[in-house]
Amino acid sequence: MDTGYLLDRRTAVPQIVGDHRDFLFVTGLGGTSRDISHLTGDGASLYALGGAMGAALSVGLGLALARPDRRVMVVTGDGELLMGVGTLATIAVMDPPNLSVLCVDNGHYLETGGQLTHTARGTDLEAMARGAGFKATATVDGEAQIDHGRAVLREPAHCSFVLLRVAPTEPPAFRRDMDAAATRLRMKASLA
Repeated sequence: MDTGYLLDRRTAVPQIVGDHRDFLFVTGLGGTSRDISHLTGDGASLYALGGAMGAALSVGLGLALARPDRRVMVVTGDGELLMGVGTLATIAVMDPPNLSVLCVDNGHYLETGGQLTHTARGTDLEAMARGAGFKATATVDGEAQIDHGRAVLREPAHCSFVLLRVAPTEPPAFRRDMDAAATRLRMKASLA
C-alpha cells in the first residue's frame, strides 16, 4: 500500500481552494461534501450530491457550460472519480476554461467502511487526467505544493485537474442540507 497520504484534509482543502467565493461548487458524496459545506457554511454556491456516486463530474461540466461567466469547481473523492473516469475525457475534449476538478484522494472508500481504492494500489488519477487531455494538472501530496495546486485550479485558459492526496481521516464534522431539490433551488436562486 502507498504511504504518501499524509496531508490533513481539514487544513489542506481550505488552503488549496483559497477564497471559496471565487467558485460555484459541485461536490461528490460524503467527505468532499462535508469539506466544502464546512468551508462555505453550506452556502448557496454549493450543490452537494447525495446518493449519486460518480455524477459530480458530469453535473459540474453541465454547470460550467451553462454558466461560462462563473468559475466552477468539482470537488470529488478518488472512489467517486474512479466511477466516473470516462467523464474526464469528455471534460478534456470540451475544455471549458471555467471548470476545475479537485480530487481529494485518501486511498479509501470511507463511506463504505474504509476499503482501499485503486489509488492506494498504484492507480494515478492525475496521469489519467493528463491522458484524457487535461492541459493543466498537478498532484499535491505535501505542504510545499499547495500554492502551486491552488494556481492550477485557477488556470484561466483551460480546464484543470488537481489531485490532493490526504490522510484517510474524517473530514470536518458538518451537517449539510441533504435535500438535493432544496440545494438545487437554493443555487438556482442565487444565480438568477
